[in-house]
Amino acid sequence: MQDEINVWIEDILKAIGEVEDFLPVSREFEDFKADLKTKRAVERNIEIIGEAMKRILQLNPEIKISDSRKIVDTRNRIIHGYDTVSDEIIWLISTRYLPKLEEEIKKL
Repeated sequence: MQDEINVWIEDILKAIGEVEDFLPVSREFEDFKADLKTKRAVERNIEIIGEAMKRILQLNPEIKISDSRKIVDTRNRIIHGYDTVSDEIIWLISTRYLPKLEEEIKKL
């Protein structure tokens, strides 16, 4: 069981790294907003993070990851409510929350 969780943790870290790589070098929101391919690539990686988190929680609901349920909920919203997800939300997740999640996951 722990091996599966470790694989999903690695998936989360890889997806966070890809988001970092995909964000515009300028780190300007307007550049992000203007680039459809980047937005879709970032959204896809956030979906992967949410799915991996969902699987981790299914095996170990007691795992100590802040906002783990919100991460899964975000994944569900992007997939099922794609038309309600704004560029601003994706940007905020990418620039503010993913770096914090990365630090926390690395401590596991």
